[in-house]
Amino acid sequence: MNILDKIVADKRIEVQRHKEAYTVDMLLGSEQMMRSTVSLSHALSESSSGIIAEFKRRSPSKGWIHRDADVERVVLDYQRGGASASSILTDYTYFGGTVADLCKVRKSIDIPLLRKEFVIDEYQIYQAKAIGADAVLLIAAVLDRKTCRRFTDLAHSLGMEVLLELHEEKELDYLDTGADMIGVNNRDLTTFETRVEHSFDMVRYLPSDKICISESGISSPDTVRALRRVGFRGFLMGENFMKEVRPGAALSQFVKQLNGGEDVG
Repeated sequence: MNILDKIVADKRIEVQRHKEAYTVDMLLGSEQMMRSTVSLSHALSESSSGIIAEFKRRSPSKGWIHRDADVERVVLDYQRGGASASSILTDYTYFGGTVADLCKVRKSIDIPLLRKEFVIDEYQIYQAKAIGADAVLLIAAVLDRKTCRRFTDLAHSLGMEVLLELHEEKELDYLDTGADMIGVNNRDLTTFETRVEHSFDMVRYLPSDKICISESGISSPDTVRALRRVGFRGFLMGENFMKEVRPGAALSQFVKQLNGGEDVG
């Protein structure tokens, strides 16, 4: 069993526990269900940086990256530092996150929030809206096309956008499932090895009318500029910032370098 298979198997158990503790009807009663969401795709298209700054405390491959990181402080600093949006990992077992992290952040953040999660059940779509997400991640490697389309339609009905994550050419037939944005994950989810060149290999197959996002392994402004030149408009970055004592300051410095030394305010 590879890492992705283990994560999905554990996620099924976790989701069942969540369902038993908090039903869909209870989620539908959340005040966040009435909230108008912020468009992630629009934020990226209008942004000078395109950076989706990720909050994660650990990873399966590296272990703890920033165990005691305060989600509210970090993401608020991301916003101040020029991030276009923030991605919040809500998986605890492998990434050290919780649904409470996104709930806390929503109260003080104006930029779009992406719920980063291994979505395998429609319950998690309702849950994403109830905790304040503007967009959800759907991973082609863990969903069949019919389910991916159904989850996308459900997210749209709740006012959220969908980032569809692809890993290889054989998943290109998922492009017709209605996602708002297309992501290329440079990390192999079966081994967790990262190769940024994967985005350059995949971009030729991606639709020009969608916001395309390169995910994982990006660590330099030059790489972002190169990815921009081939068509990417979003850049999901986490570990590069989270490994620092002050992730928000690291993001701010990165954005200044990306913009040629200009202050982001």
